[in-house]
Amino acid sequence: MDCIRSRVLRKLKILQECTDVASRNNMGPEEIFLAALETGDLNLVQLLGARHADCVLEIKGREMGYQPQTPARFGLPGLWTLEYAQELTSPLCITSSRGYTGCVRYLLHRRADPNAAPGGRSPLHEACARGHVDCVQLLLQYGANPNQMSDDGLCPLHYCDTNSSLRCAELLLQHGAIVNQTTEDTGDTPLHVACQLGLLDHAKLYLSRGENVNLKNREGATPLSAACKGKGGDKDGRLEICCLLLQNGADPETQDQQERRPLHHACRGAEHQLVDLLLATNVDVNAADYNGILPLSCALQSADLQQDKRPQLIVRALLNHGARCVCPEAFGKVLHCCSGNPEIISLLYNSYKSLRVCSRWKLEIPDDVLQTHQSFYTTFFNLSGSVRSLQHLCRFVLRRHFGSHCHCVIPLLPVPQPIQDFLLLINGDHLF
Repeated sequence: MDCIRSRVLRKLKILQECTDVASRNNMGPEEIFLAALETGDLNLVQLLGARHADCVLEIKGREMGYQPQTPARFGLPGLWTLEYAQELTSPLCITSSRGYTGCVRYLLHRRADPNAAPGGRSPLHEACARGHVDCVQLLLQYGANPNQMSDDGLCPLHYCDTNSSLRCAELLLQHGAIVNQTTEDTGDTPLHVACQLGLLDHAKLYLSRGENVNLKNREGATPLSAACKGKGGDKDGRLEICCLLLQNGADPETQDQQERRPLHHACRGAEHQLVDLLLATNVDVNAADYNGILPLSCALQSADLQQDKRPQLIVRALLNHGARCVCPEAFGKVLHCCSGNPEIISLLYNSYKSLRVCSRWKLEIPDDVLQTHQSFYTTFFNLSGSVRSLQHLCRFVLRRHFGSHCHCVIPLLPVPQPIQDFLLLINGDHLF
């Protein structure tokens, strides 16, 4: 009897406190309930949500919206204005997204629907997106659908996109999540997402559950291509993911709809360790995409923006694996893209038997770059009309003879290391 009396008194006290707060802040019962959900106040949720555990809540948020205007007004076709946007949600979505396990357990106990998604995402989507493992486990135990699609066309596994969500992904798979399920718009599998974001442990998990390592998305990209052009994670993580994919049978020669291969993406991103990894699988170093772009061209086009990644290492590796050099008539365009990296210019110059240097190429080089690398370009343009040295011609003949095997044959030659370096274009910032 005393226990019942104590609970009643506690509820009355909480209710009185709520009434005082509401009167001071001009809040209605729904606003108090929403505040309790957003702060994880279990006492208030239990008091106010007993009959509303499965209700639909409407949230208003301030955001910029575009308002069309008549041309006569302000002389503009439209204006960006701050307005209120409305969003539907549920108590379970709110508490799941914030990781309030106690509130989630209470709402589920009060028969809140774990699959209700009035705002487009279910509580399970929300919990996975933020890596709340305990909430994910509770929702699955109460019958949440591990394969439910959100309005954005993503399943819960696609929302496991951070390192902290690994355990969430494991729970989903244990409860029947389909590992090869694709997004509606892009056709990405969870493995595509993990590879794009550099999530190594997620990739290991999905592969161990039988995900198809060569499955293509709607753009024709495989997980390996996704990893090679991904922006998430660090370069070492992406390299480990690519090693993992190759060890599990990923095809490094698979083309997407634009006929781009993983090597194209790795060269464009100036990831030289990744390029070395792909070259070690004997990929076609001269494979062109739909627009006729070669991997070497990808490296040259992005070199100016990726100087901190030392793109000259990629250029040298490609040349030592038999990449066709740029057409002499197009060398001016190379200067336009790569003039800020003289070592690349020197590597390419030393790949020709002879190259006629044209003074008009100076127009392709910005003035500030000419000034920064004045000594190099003075020497370079003074080569106009000169004859290449016998030393260079011998190197050219040997390299042409070895072709795409330069990288593996030259280190085996019984000659001193400096000569091997010379043949492999190491220390290629010199114009011989």
